[in-house]
Amino acid sequence: MGLGVRRLLPLLAILAAFLALAQSPTDRAAQAVRAWLSGKYRVNPMEAVGRPPEEAFKLLERSLAFPPPPPGLEVNLKEPELERRGPETWVRFPAVAGGESGEVVVRLKDGRVVGVAWRPQGGLLPAWLLRPWAGPVFVLLGFLLLLSLVRGRLRPYWREALRLVAERRRLFWATQAGLFATFFLGALAAYADPRVARLLGELLGTGIGQIGLEKAVRNGPLGLAAVIFYWNFTRGLLLTTALPGVLFGVPALLVNLARYYVLGMALSPAVIPPERFLLHLPVVLLELGAYNTATFGGLALLGDLLAGRGFSAGLRTLGRSLVLATALLFLAAVYEAFEVLA
Repeated sequence: MGLGVRRLLPLLAILAAFLALAQSPTDRAAQAVRAWLSGKYRVNPMEAVGRPPEEAFKLLERSLAFPPPPPGLEVNLKEPELERRGPETWVRFPAVAGGESGEVVVRLKDGRVVGVAWRPQGGLLPAWLLRPWAGPVFVLLGFLLLLSLVRGRLRPYWREALRLVAERRRLFWATQAGLFATFFLGALAAYADPRVARLLGELLGTGIGQIGLEKAVRNGPLGLAAVIFYWNFTRGLLLTTALPGVLFGVPALLVNLARYYVLGMALSPAVIPPERFLLHLPVVLLELGAYNTATFGGLALLGDLLAGRGFSAGLRTLGRSLVLATALLFLAAVYEAFEVLA
């Protein structure tokens, strides 16, 4: 009896494999969601520490592909939506987490589950920014404000910003050179270990995917430009550069040094086509130039304090630097939107 069962095992394995192949993508995706919710795919990235490089990379890649579900996530497995994405099939299920609606996306490749992730509705963007009218209004207002800064009623603010750069040009150019050097150092470091650079690129792509750019793309280049500017202005300029800059400048410098090195590795020609890198280079120069200018403003604030001019004078100095930085971010957003959709 035992011998007969053993002989049947290969046949049973073949039958199980056949049944798995016969499953529809939605059935496989639903199974993957249940397994994901039960913790089957859960990986602690810290487990990669001390392991051989190949094992460490596989663990880190798996942790990116299967991020843990948010608390209280409820998934409706009865209403799947299929979408082809190149070699992958994406299956989306409506979901709710903490009162916020969204979807769980299952990625399938050659019948295998290669990723499961939760995506909140609209990403991390306000709903009004994804309206069809938001892009044209943003670009029109942006160009009008830029024109007013250079030649109109807001020109005094522009002049003050330029005067600040002229008065403290050594600090300005030292900040620009040091931060840009960090970015290009990261780009060179990617050649030493492209796998790390690709992993950082995947991590960066995962973060961008949570923003909600897919819906912005549907509104064309102007809508995408509005979203890019909003994100870079609120998160890149205000929250992670200007706000740390208020704390005597040095925190903003440290944040951007770390950020630029990682960005340099992720965007290096070692891991992306050189022609794509060159096409994206104007965005790098404009966006990072904007953050550099705000970092310079924070360091100039520190200089005002050390010179005894007071904190209010330092805040005004930082504010003057933000005028230039905002103008650079606007130009970068418009260029990047057309570059992405070209």
